[in-house]
Amino acid sequence: MIIVFKKDATKNEINDLIKRVKKLGLKAMVSRGEERTIVGVIGPEDIVRLHPLDVLPGVDKVMPVLAPYKLVSREFKKENSIIKIREGIEIGSEKIAIIAGPCSIESESQIDEIAGKIKEGGAGILRGGAFKPRSSPYTFQGLGEEGLKMLKAVSDKFNIPTATEVMDTRDVDLVAKYTDILQIGARNMQNFNLLKEVGQTKKPIILKRGLSATIKELLMSAEYILSEGNFNVILCERGIRTFEEFTRNTLDLSAVPSIKMLSHLPVIVDPSHACGKWGLVAPLSKAAVACGTDGLLLEVHSNPKEALSDGSQQLLPENFNNLVGELRSVAKAVGRQI
Repeated sequence: MIIVFKKDATKNEINDLIKRVKKLGLKAMVSRGEERTIVGVIGPEDIVRLHPLDVLPGVDKVMPVLAPYKLVSREFKKENSIIKIREGIEIGSEKIAIIAGPCSIESESQIDEIAGKIKEGGAGILRGGAFKPRSSPYTFQGLGEEGLKMLKAVSDKFNIPTATEVMDTRDVDLVAKYTDILQIGARNMQNFNLLKEVGQTKKPIILKRGLSATIKELLMSAEYILSEGNFNVILCERGIRTFEEFTRNTLDLSAVPSIKMLSHLPVIVDPSHACGKWGLVAPLSKAAVACGTDGLLLEVHSNPKEALSDGSQQLLPENFNNLVGELRSVAKAVGRQI
């Protein structure tokens, strides 16, 4: 159920309704827009129907939500959500965000070198993995907290916000301490305990689509985070598993405009994990911009041949710089900027 307030509704009128909703044993999720305040009521709608709320002062209308996901839907919020990362850095606005960096943080000198190069090349956010979920238990698993400390050090040095993956509910507070954006990987998209835990934070969350997940399932997972009070969610299309074997995954670019039809949340694309081949990253990135992506998640490494993880999909800094220059032309053609 969605309750839309009038433009001139007072703070007291809004608070009175929230109190009444909670008294009924329901949860009230508030979204304050530039023009109107909207309250999403979570719980059995039959209870609301027995206690009409549209007669309360300040209420414009009360509407049922038909989609199984409530808070992420366009019905709940018609305008696009813009997620603020730091002052002057947003995801979901006219400017397309470039998030770049190595798959794994390997050493202090490595992440320091890459941070300087990707910022100079046009990236606004640094990515780097400290905890690495791998298919094999015998491959490099990341540096853990030491890697997070390195990420924080270069973030402070270059004044660039950071993003890294959190894999365990026990590590959420630790990762949040060192980074600006928490990433939920594809394998954890339906780790509901983890989703609820990051929902308790106010940190921006990048939620990656699962390997075989439908768009509906992705949105339902996002609903877990929003239902805990964290509306700072960025959805990520990173390729899905199909019968094709030439690429690592199959990038579903139709997901970008499809999600935008269904949800107000921003959508970014990870072409590096989608294809698994650095030579395909540039054309897929351009196509993603043309499709309306709000950001790109690109892997960059100074020496991919010696990378401890996913070397085959990581761009050299010079290739990254060239790509960003080409992307500016594509963005301009579709009314965006980089």
